[in-house]
Amino acid sequence: MKQIFLFIKTYRVAAIMAIFLMLVELTVELIQPLIISKIIDDGIARDSTEVVLLWSGVLIAASLFAFAAGIVSSFYAAHVSQSLGYDIREKLYGKVQAFSYAVFNRFATSSLITRLTNDITQIQETTFMGLRFMLRVPLVVIGSLIMALVVHAGLGFLLLLTVPALFFVIIWIVKKAAILFHKVQQKLDAVNGVMLENLSGMRLIRVFVRRKQEATRFAHHSGELMQSSTSALRLTEITQPFIVLIMNAGIIAVLWFGQIEIHVGSATTGEVVAIVNYSLRTAGALSALSMLVSAFSRARASAQRVSEALMTDSGVLEGEGAPKASGSIEQGSVQFEKVTFQYPTIHTPVLENISFQVNPGEMVAILGATGSGKSSLMQLILRLYEEDEGVIRIDGRNARDWDTRHIHDSIGYVPQEVLLFTGTIRDNIEWGSVDVSFDQIVEAAKLAQIHDTIMQLPNGYDTMLGQRGINLSGGQKQRISIARALIRKPVILLLDDSTSALDVQTEAALLQGINSMACTTFLITQKISSTMNADLILLLDEGRLIGQGNHAQLMEASTLYRRIYESQFGEEGSHVESFK
Repeated sequence: MKQIFLFIKTYRVAAIMAIFLMLVELTVELIQPLIISKIIDDGIARDSTEVVLLWSGVLIAASLFAFAAGIVSSFYAAHVSQSLGYDIREKLYGKVQAFSYAVFNRFATSSLITRLTNDITQIQETTFMGLRFMLRVPLVVIGSLIMALVVHAGLGFLLLLTVPALFFVIIWIVKKAAILFHKVQQKLDAVNGVMLENLSGMRLIRVFVRRKQEATRFAHHSGELMQSSTSALRLTEITQPFIVLIMNAGIIAVLWFGQIEIHVGSATTGEVVAIVNYSLRTAGALSALSMLVSAFSRARASAQRVSEALMTDSGVLEGEGAPKASGSIEQGSVQFEKVTFQYPTIHTPVLENISFQVNPGEMVAILGATGSGKSSLMQLILRLYEEDEGVIRIDGRNARDWDTRHIHDSIGYVPQEVLLFTGTIRDNIEWGSVDVSFDQIVEAAKLAQIHDTIMQLPNGYDTMLGQRGINLSGGQKQRISIARALIRKPVILLLDDSTSALDVQTEAALLQGINSMACTTFLITQKISSTMNADLILLLDEGRLIGQGNHAQLMEASTLYRRIYESQFGEEGSHVESFK
């Protein structure tokens, strides 16, 4: 909660104005029963039209003034709450973007979405209610009690007896409800997670005829959310009938004893009406408290979840005490020196004692079975994770001494799972770099062997892509993604199995185009045809580097590499190779 209050400080002037105007509105409302008492006792009871008109005018003027103060107070409260939500959302989104990959994986995607939307919205709404009503409720109660005692001490004391018990019950409900609403938000995370998975994999669900099973799974999580919400709301909603019961009993007592006081002459009708009026205002304020209890309990749970993400260490490690390298990477040499790495949640290394040297401009092919550590090796070059042992050098300098922004500015990366954004083909290619011309976009597309395909589309580069590029084939999406990386003119290019959907001829033309850029290229592949012209081939097996060299060297020295070659080209290919 402290983190959230820090954001409010920026808007303290508007918040103070909202509270001040609310106090003005409240003061007028507390005086109104006293004015009504004057109208009854000094005007109606004495049949004095002048007094009735005078105090009625005062009452109307005061009501209009309070109405205006309330409107302006609402304006300031809305400004604070909406601005607060905007600031928290921006801060949280920036924080999430700054997370290291290891820290990012601690949070489920659905949970981050809920925190950025539902949780912050809950904080916004409660901030508005807090500025307008949360202070108002106790002040109405306290002010009504004081004014009731001023009007008539005996009858006011009856009202005073009913309030303390109610406050103790409400405090107990707030504590219990906070726990229940925290569970509600967790269940909401689960529902969002199922929806995210199902909407992303709708085609797969239909092909495998899993709609009924997925609907059942969604209904299960949605049912748990419903049960948790019902339990929380049931607890908070019992406050209102309980408050009404106690306050009605108090009002009946005031009317009963008020009648007696009127008969004996120790109270007037106006005073009894004023006490009843204050009782009704107290009852209304305490009834509204049930809504506030629910909102505050939700907001407290939401604020804890948002604060948890904001307070999480980003996990980005830099060189210990070393000055950060200035400028950008220029040569593109990469060296691994006895590098070992394991994911935070896994106790077995995925890469173990890896060493190799890549000179500027060379092409490196990384070959290995699924789970051998190929993608993990690339993620270490990208500094998405940090090595546990050993040293990674870029341009001869420890990678931890580089500012990660400089590393990322110099790298073009094409992930294994292609991600295209909603927009045109032009938008998706130029997304890779800022301030690029159309000629540069075309040049990148030609290098990626996608230009001719784009020109055959009805709107060319202005063709709109469906969600995640659904109206393109796998190979087309891969080549647009590669063009997006090439437009950066990277010093180091990382292709994580990004040519798997390309035919041999297209892939060869693509690799030839990349060679013309003279950038250091790392290519994860399962195709021997892609490795034959590489300057260096890294052969990985279960996280260990079991072979390195060019194609000819590995054909001679590595039994595994020969088996892979023969499985793709046949044994006759091996014999042909031996005569080259």
